[in-house]
Amino acid sequence: MRMIAAKLALVGFGLAGWGANRAFATVEDYESFTEGSLGLTFASNGATYRDANLVGGVFPDGSTFSPGELGSQYIIEQATAFYNDFPTYGSPVNALTFGSAYVPGDNLTIGALASVWMDLAAPAEAASLDIAYYENGPWGGIEYHLDALLGGQVVAGDSFVISNFGGRDNPTFSSLSVTAVSFDSLHLYARFGGEYSAPRGMIDDLSLTPAQAACPGDLDGDGSVGLNDLARLLSNFGTSSGGTSEQGDSDGDGDIDLSDLSALLGAFGTTC
Repeated sequence: MRMIAAKLALVGFGLAGWGANRAFATVEDYESFTEGSLGLTFASNGATYRDANLVGGVFPDGSTFSPGELGSQYIIEQATAFYNDFPTYGSPVNALTFGSAYVPGDNLTIGALASVWMDLAAPAEAASLDIAYYENGPWGGIEYHLDALLGGQVVAGDSFVISNFGGRDNPTFSSLSVTAVSFDSLHLYARFGGEYSAPRGMIDDLSLTPAQAACPGDLDGDGSVGLNDLARLLSNFGTSSGGTSEQGDSDGDGDIDLSDLSALLGAFGTTC
């Protein structure tokens, strides 16, 4: 198990040909939501969450579960009590859990997490998250996995095994991270003995770093940065959220503004 002692809030990378501009990770801390169920799917901060727990599997004691039996809701949990005990986990006070129920107020429940999918609005090159769970007890030996996929093919992965020291189950947390040239979806899931399993899971601080453009500044894909690219950026200038790299968002903040214009002008005239 790899416990995190400190957290990096932002992860950046340089864009060749774009001067000093850097694209930074967006971090979903779930603080914009109100405690309660978000339904079977929801979209926020560059990711669409879907298909929670729609798998069957086995627990370490040999008992089994069917697809959907564990509950497929996405749930915002006000987890003040957990943050009080684990102050370096996530960003207080909201976290995202799964299943069918939550405990209102400062106390919490950590729901079942067998399989969760996150489709990305734009390709990413790095992702990470914190995950709270129970170790030992009936959960020991289960593996948690985070896979990054491009076009349905796994391009990167990370995992850890839940501790199995016997005794009662104890709450704890760890982190998972993946890095690749580019990926368009994430799969967070649990396995035991080669099958899906369902330990408890609650996530926070999902960080997504935008993938580096193949030719930064070349918005129309013709291999150079010129007037057509400038015209495309200016036509989208002023977009305040949801902007894409193809529209001129060079720093990954969803806005198309003066910093993006400055970046494109800095690369103007280059050929890739």
